[in-house]
Amino acid sequence: MPQHNAGRRFAADLGHAVASLFRLAPAPAPRWAIGLRAAIAMAVPIALMTLLGRADLGFQAATGAFVALYGTHLQVRERARVVPFVAGGLGVAAVLGALAGPSPVWTLIGLAVVALVAAVAMFGFAVGPPGPLFVVLVYGLSAHIVASGADAATYVAAVACGILFASIVSLAPLALASRRRVATRPLREVLPGPAWPPGERMLVIRVALVTVVGIAVGLFVDPDRAYWIVGAAIAVVGVAADRRAAFSRGLHRMIGTILGAGVYLLLAPLPIPALWLALLLGVLQFTIELFVVRNYALALVFITPLVLLLTGAATGAVDTVAVATERVIDTLAGAVLGAASGVLHARHEPP
Repeated sequence: MPQHNAGRRFAADLGHAVASLFRLAPAPAPRWAIGLRAAIAMAVPIALMTLLGRADLGFQAATGAFVALYGTHLQVRERARVVPFVAGGLGVAAVLGALAGPSPVWTLIGLAVVALVAAVAMFGFAVGPPGPLFVVLVYGLSAHIVASGADAATYVAAVACGILFASIVSLAPLALASRRRVATRPLREVLPGPAWPPGERMLVIRVALVTVVGIAVGLFVDPDRAYWIVGAAIAVVGVAADRRAAFSRGLHRMIGTILGAGVYLLLAPLPIPALWLALLLGVLQFTIELFVVRNYALALVFITPLVLLLTGAATGAVDTVAVATERVIDTLAGAVLGAASGVLHARHEPP
């Protein structure tokens, strides 16, 4: 009987996850301003450095654009108190990745440390979405780009400039007097903690578990791809301490990545000039922010080609079919890990 009940619960969770693929949830608030800021943070460094004759540095600087994705649920004066911490975390991740990049062993050790520290900090201080994901991704991209031949010091300088620009863009609404007059909470309320109640402790445990297993899978498949497997798993873990959410995000991650890889295969072979590629990446980032809270799979249709195009442009990778195939395999592995780790959460019966 217990096995029968467990099977019914699993079927119910899987059915909920499948149904969510075809549902466009309402956005909690208008997203166009968030999308516009994220698009500017992504596209402008690429366009500017292209005009200056160093498109490669522009693509590297765009790695720092992810800082604009944090604190979007906060009003801008409160966001101004969070962004410096996030920017610092992303900057440290870039430095560590650049230092570890030449050594596969140190890259994997650093991946484990960065993922765990980022999870402890993000969940302990209730930073909110997107959680530790982009700290891990910036670390992995930095190690990968430097290992591919980029000068470490130049790369870190470029990313630092990208982080600074994205921080300024994120806080641009402060230029409006009406935004500056809004009352704000003290920092201890905006970033409460450090505290790790049961749900947050379990999220940290899940991140630690999927990181260790993801690195082990990466050792078997290709150590250079371990960061993508771990990143995919952490993306599925998300910031919600919920079993059903883990199953849904895992399925969305798999389906969205497969479709997104198809979009990448259509775009990557095209001879897109760097300026037009900057615009394309900006449009993709804008679209992502419109849909990421409404349908995660749909957002991943745009996230996947954005990250693959950005990584390819920063490293000079041209074997599009091989890259897409590897990323689909890595994402499937990571999504399964992230979803499976969700069983560590107690199941809450729907009302």
